[in-house]
Amino acid sequence: MSHFSIALNWRRTTPDFDHKTFDRSHTWRLAGGQIVQGSAAPDYSGNPEMSNPEEALLAALSSCHMLTFLTIAALRKLTVDRYEDEPLAELGKNEKGKMMVSRLTLRPLAVFSGATIPDVDSVRELHRKAKENCFIGNSLLSEMSIEPRFPET
Repeated sequence: MSHFSIALNWRRTTPDFDHKTFDRSHTWRLAGGQIVQGSAAPDYSGNPEMSNPEEALLAALSSCHMLTFLTIAALRKLTVDRYEDEPLAELGKNEKGKMMVSRLTLRPLAVFSGATIPDVDSVRELHRKAKENCFIGNSLLSEMSIEPRFPET
């Protein structure tokens, strides 16, 4: 089995440690050495110029879905020239009344070229298979939907 790790660092920068005013800024050091500036979402006293955990979850899901989609397309000898996504995450409460990321919506656009250009139903099937096999998606309890977008012809 594969294993993954990051390093997360936070230090108090305020004289007090009040739940309303402490600085939520922190860093994520990823395996490749990239450092991401993180904070809470702006609605939760975070810095809007930094990434927040909700965005990171959404990025992880979108990235995993894309990588799975591209692999399935390649296995089917389809050529993908471009892939974009404009995913959305929505907060809500679970059955216990606790806040959670309750809904994740991927809105991918895949552009194909080559001898075989899949029709709309075939692209939807590729996304269905990608959703079924995405590691991150299979790890989440939140509702997840995929609303493929198609190039304008």
